[in-house]
Amino acid sequence: MFERLKSGLEALLNEISKTELNEKTIGKLVEDLRLVLIQNDVAYPVTEKICSELSEKLRTIEVRRFGDHRKTTKSLLRDILLETLKESKEIGFFELLEMKRAVKEPMVIVFVGINGTGKTTTIAKMASLLMKKGYTVVFACADTYRTGSIEQIEEHARRLGVRTIKHKYGADAAAVAYDTVNYAKAHGTDAVLIDTAGRMQTNKNLLDEMKKIIRVAKPDLTILVVDALTGNDAVEQGSVFSQAVPINGIILTKLDADAKGGGAISISHITGKPVIYVGTGQRYEDLQPFEPPYIVNKILGE
Repeated sequence: MFERLKSGLEALLNEISKTELNEKTIGKLVEDLRLVLIQNDVAYPVTEKICSELSEKLRTIEVRRFGDHRKTTKSLLRDILLETLKESKEIGFFELLEMKRAVKEPMVIVFVGINGTGKTTTIAKMASLLMKKGYTVVFACADTYRTGSIEQIEEHARRLGVRTIKHKYGADAAAVAYDTVNYAKAHGTDAVLIDTAGRMQTNKNLLDEMKKIIRVAKPDLTILVVDALTGNDAVEQGSVFSQAVPINGIILTKLDADAKGGGAISISHITGKPVIYVGTGQRYEDLQPFEPPYIVNKILGE
């Protein structure tokens, strides 16, 4: 995870250990850092923020001429990355679920994102997590667009023992979502997880369909699922989707295979929405809470 970014920063920090810090060397350090971040898909505004803050801190702290510049810079960089990853407000996911349960209402979650991000698998992982904590779940097969999508989520449902609500391919996806919410209300189900058609940011018809699902289902949370491996494109997806519908949180998939890490660092800052979970493998249990210290330790080491 994040091997390229970690290697680039490690080389930079090693170079710092041999350098006397002054106005000229700090300028070069910041330029080298900017290159490492951009090469690893950190979004430009986030790169500029990190570089600007490191430059300011290095110029204002007192560093002894023969002090441990590597340790000082690494500590500053760790603080800046933690601040960047913690900027958006966290979602009280299970607190919200308990509030809905107390008034005998299901928590409705709509999952959106483009094809290939692992959205349907992520929904299954979320169901597994909820069921292990004692909650009941129903799936809405509201991707009536992509051939095989209904069978895919039904297979996950079979393995997990989850009920699905579906219509035929080509049916109104919003109607599927509506029927599933009503089913959950009638049967006392704790959570409704709504699968939607993967849509490119530029596909107006599918974006309009997504907006209709949101209007009809009235979700408590709308979660954007993005593939960490797509780097800056993941950030672009986050920006476009959050402009189309109210996004409450983000799940980053395939984080275990992400050698760069730019998407993980950038997306929350750019969208202003929290990353709440990350996918770290193919098993149902491979869905972990997003924890900034864990991410930063993977980038900089313990």
